[in-house]
Amino acid sequence: MTRVGTDVKFTDGRSGWGDPLQTLRAVAAMGLEGVNVRTLDEIAPTLDPGFLRDFAQLADELDLYVEMGVGKVNPYMTAELPRVRDLGEGSYLAGMERMIRTCAEFGWTETWTAVGGYKPYPGIFFTDRFRTDADWADQLAATERFLQRLAPVLRETGVRLNLETHEEITTFELLRLIDAVGEDVLGVCLDPANLAVRAEVPLEGIARIAPHVRTTQLRDAALWRTEEGLSRFIAPCGEGVIDWDAALDLVLAENPSINLTIEPIGVVRAEMKLHVADPTWRAGHPDLTDEALQSLDALAVAYEARVAAGDAESLAQLRALRPDSELERFLLRCAAHLRATLAARTTPATPAAAAHSAAVPVPTR
Repeated sequence: MTRVGTDVKFTDGRSGWGDPLQTLRAVAAMGLEGVNVRTLDEIAPTLDPGFLRDFAQLADELDLYVEMGVGKVNPYMTAELPRVRDLGEGSYLAGMERMIRTCAEFGWTETWTAVGGYKPYPGIFFTDRFRTDADWADQLAATERFLQRLAPVLRETGVRLNLETHEEITTFELLRLIDAVGEDVLGVCLDPANLAVRAEVPLEGIARIAPHVRTTQLRDAALWRTEEGLSRFIAPCGEGVIDWDAALDLVLAENPSINLTIEPIGVVRAEMKLHVADPTWRAGHPDLTDEALQSLDALAVAYEARVAAGDAESLAQLRALRPDSELERFLLRCAAHLRATLAARTTPATPAAAAHSAAVPVPTR
């Protein structure tokens, strides 16, 4: 059965809803059906088994699914995650192995990871893809070697690492890592809003990786033409450029019982720029085609037309700061749209109903 839940991030042991146990109760009270905790060490820095048993037991009592994340896997940026190295008493590899074994003990076998992280730097330097101390090809090669070192414990425990479609990596590159290391130990965590950041047409990217998608962090993307080329903003599901009927068809055809986990966002819409006129940026995307850029431009034109019609947020609105309550509002709008899309998939459509559905506008705010 497909269920709808939320990604949760903790800082100093607390999310926006409180400590981990309070967070589970808040998620259930909102009518959601599960959580993806971004990394295990966020809620259990020492992997305390007593606390984790309490967490798992409460989730079971509340009938919530639990998906867990572990550390990132790009050796060029793992120094940014000192707690993982602490868990391994100086060995990042051992720290990862401890978290993987702990996840296995609790049945959290589809785990999140990523190959990089957002950086608060200007221009193309907001991702690890364009760092200057190591070419991206070298980073991918090092990541593959590290994943090969993790493969034995993954096979032993039955845990799979699901690499997110994060803002630094393409679906082409994710598939190459899976081919090299093994689909039994690697899968994909689908965040469709990030695909456009790497100049991938969302449905085309989803179609490429759909057979490997095991977990999700769902939200929509708004596209706008700017002086740099294009800007991607995050939007609630159903309010951006992604065709959710088609997207869910692609994913659910491969994994009908996958959990649909939402990754909500709060005070900002996280503008990320595609520097399409920058030769360095373009050279850094060897799989990119002119046709893909043209398709993204067309999606931006269509989105801007909706803004002109009053059916979507303008550039100024997308760039505006929002109140703290926005995260929960965003989450619930996503959940409502995903559930409506799921319901429409299971209801046989008459010709009249299909015509009505096609005429329904994108929800307004």
